[in-house]
Amino acid sequence: MAQLWGGRFTKETDQLVYNFNASISFDQKFYKQDIEGSIAHVTMLAKQGILTEQERDDIVDGLKSILTDVENGTLKITGEYEDIHSFVEANLIRRIGDTGKKLHTGRSRNDQVALDMRLYTREEVQAVDVLLKGLLQTLLKLMEENIDTYMPGFTHLQKAQPVTLAHHIGAYFEMFKRDRQRLSDIYRRMNYCPLGAGALAGTTYPLDREYTAKLLGFYGPTLNSMDSVSDRDYLIEFLAALSTIMMHLSRFCEEIIIWNSNEYRFVEIDDGYSTGSSIMPQKKNPDIAELVRGKTGRVYGALMSILTTMKGIPLAYNKDMQEDKELTFDAIDTVKGCIALFDGMAATMKFRKEVMEDSAKNGFTNATDAADYLVNHGVAFRDAHSIVGRLVLHCIDKGIALDDMSLEEYRSISPVFEEDIYEAISLRTCVEKRTTIGAPGQEAMKQVIDEEKKYLEAAIFGPWSAEPQNGRENDA
Repeated sequence: MAQLWGGRFTKETDQLVYNFNASISFDQKFYKQDIEGSIAHVTMLAKQGILTEQERDDIVDGLKSILTDVENGTLKITGEYEDIHSFVEANLIRRIGDTGKKLHTGRSRNDQVALDMRLYTREEVQAVDVLLKGLLQTLLKLMEENIDTYMPGFTHLQKAQPVTLAHHIGAYFEMFKRDRQRLSDIYRRMNYCPLGAGALAGTTYPLDREYTAKLLGFYGPTLNSMDSVSDRDYLIEFLAALSTIMMHLSRFCEEIIIWNSNEYRFVEIDDGYSTGSSIMPQKKNPDIAELVRGKTGRVYGALMSILTTMKGIPLAYNKDMQEDKELTFDAIDTVKGCIALFDGMAATMKFRKEVMEDSAKNGFTNATDAADYLVNHGVAFRDAHSIVGRLVLHCIDKGIALDDMSLEEYRSISPVFEEDIYEAISLRTCVEKRTTIGAPGQEAMKQVIDEEKKYLEAAIFGPWSAEPQNGRENDA
């Protein structure tokens, strides 16, 4: 058992206790971050005269050799080590001798693991952002291609008013755009360095925490050593943001599943993102959409787990916080996989435009426009509402759409109707006369699409290198 703390103890830890306490099975994911943080730490120690330059160079060379050997497979991370920090330090000492024992000068495992988790999370925030940007590019392409693809808009899952597919997809574009904004906010709040906080009360060594933070790409050091080692707010925020991303993906998947049904037939999912039935040869199931919808609960579970873990922990570090890792890792991997698969599915879907347009026509989605027609001809809205309600009942009784009624039928219910009613309630008119920004009319949509293009061009990978806009953010 490779441990860093044996001096105080007179006998070996029980094997079951050791296994229960160990974190190497999952925190080995931090090997790069642990080595990166250690290189920055010893570089700062040498700058401050706490280590010699030769000691620094020997340690840095040893750490880099460990990184190389782990990545090329010649050095395995095994369960004989308690955690990734033990693995790195033990192998360093084995390679360079007693100088390796100076690696841990001026730091604790508490601030070390806090740093590793922050570095790892910071990278994953950026990785999720890149995936979201790719998805937004796919959605924007679909919007451009479907600016005049008419379909019913829904409320209460009932046909309400005609819109376009571009407008419908644009709603999800806004959702995922907000998701990117949340990631940017999280990055800004979390991008402060906890290294140098020690176990909880700092250290008597003359560390230069500003220098260490700069080496590691942080805005600066955290300002309270107790909070530095016990803070997991940034993880809670990240998991909340991931949960919101999954909620948005799940909503979109639910619609695709409905649109893919025999009753709707709005969309055909590519064979590469569908599966068949083991018994029913006619089936083509939207499994990817269903799995993304199902995995949303898995990510929610990770958020609830970390919230529950943190709710009763007094300052400062407690071992409970080791539970922040496995579910977080799983949630991150789940979300990244779901975004990538959804992006591929969306990019390859085929839309049945005629079916969508017919559905809009046959669902009385132009009823509101018929009422507006009467209002524009001097009828009070409440009376117009009642008249159009009678029109709809007449159509339901005859099994026709408003567009199919004869002028005589219209005039039998209200003499106000003239020949121009047909133009007034055509899908094109119903959509195109809605020209305010954010509406589905073609001119409004073109303006929005231009704005979204500018947004994607400006925010290539998110504002990751920017300083906080309002000075130092509160540490998250």
